[in-house]
Amino acid sequence: MRLIHHFLLALMLCCAAAAPAMASENEKKVELQLVRNADGAFATVALQFALPDQIEDALNKGVALYFVQEAEVISERWYWRDKTVKKTARYLRVSYQPLTRRWRLHVSSMPLTDAGAVTSLGQSFDSLEEVMLVVKRVRNWKIASADELASDVDYLVKFSFRLDSSQLPRIFQFAPFSNGGLNLQLRSQLPLPEASAP
Repeated sequence: MRLIHHFLLALMLCCAAAAPAMASENEKKVELQLVRNADGAFATVALQFALPDQIEDALNKGVALYFVQEAEVISERWYWRDKTVKKTARYLRVSYQPLTRRWRLHVSSMPLTDAGAVTSLGQSFDSLEEVMLVVKRVRNWKIASADELASDVDYLVKFSFRLDSSQLPRIFQFAPFSNGGLNLQLRSQLPLPEASAP
């Protein structure tokens, strides 16, 4: 009996020690930086997340993934509902090409339908890790031009990143994929700083 007790205690300690590592591995985090100057407002974003195993497995089998990055510039008003001054988005498509064993990333300001694919920027990568590093980083993304922003108004910028599960094959809409594996979404918000001096 004492041996079983010690075994269970050791098992609990091992699980407790492993829990923080698992939590940090699956942690979702958004680092959002905003800059405002004479040309407008710009966002730099660094995302931290892990793809669910079933999604990574689907990617390796040739299923394309679609992501959406959205930035919304809001004028906060105490007397009425907040006003959206500008809303912009980036659409990303990640796919694996088994014949060439290369990964492709398409980025567009339009949804990646047939029309959006024509206007998208495409890049090739050797591994999924490389392509996801680019997906998780946005540098100097122009989210509003200077003439859309007033100098005497306070603005809030809301950023969101999500997996567009509506563009996945229908099999992914059902269990076991629909039990949270497809609910990949990250959000952050920051006040937009005043324009820096030229």
